[in-house]
Amino acid sequence: MIKTIAIDLDGVLNTYCGNYNENEIAPPQEGVHEFLAKLAENYKIEIFTVRNTKLTAKWLIDNDLDRYISNITNVKNPFASAFIDDRAIRFNGDYDETLQEITFFKPYWR
Repeated sequence: MIKTIAIDLDGVLNTYCGNYNENEIAPPQEGVHEFLAKLAENYKIEIFTVRNTKLTAKWLIDNDLDRYISNITNVKNPFASAFIDDRAIRFNGDYDETLQEITFFKPYWR
């Protein structure tokens, strides 16, 4: 059975830098085509985003990325093998360390 990887759009696939515009999606990150192509060799790729799915689909098509994507949703798939998100904190079993990470967290683009 092929595993699913859930990927956030803003800040992962595009050049989002904190200036959210609900009607416009920033251009793709450099290297995103190669990244998705490599990932698609072994995984089903699902996009999760708060954005409008029609706008997201158009962005994927316009940037020739749609061929790698199996689904667009605003719900994180509980059966996904992994999530790729620019605002994620990985829980390692230690609440104190997790609290420290939360306290000092900044997305890479800040």
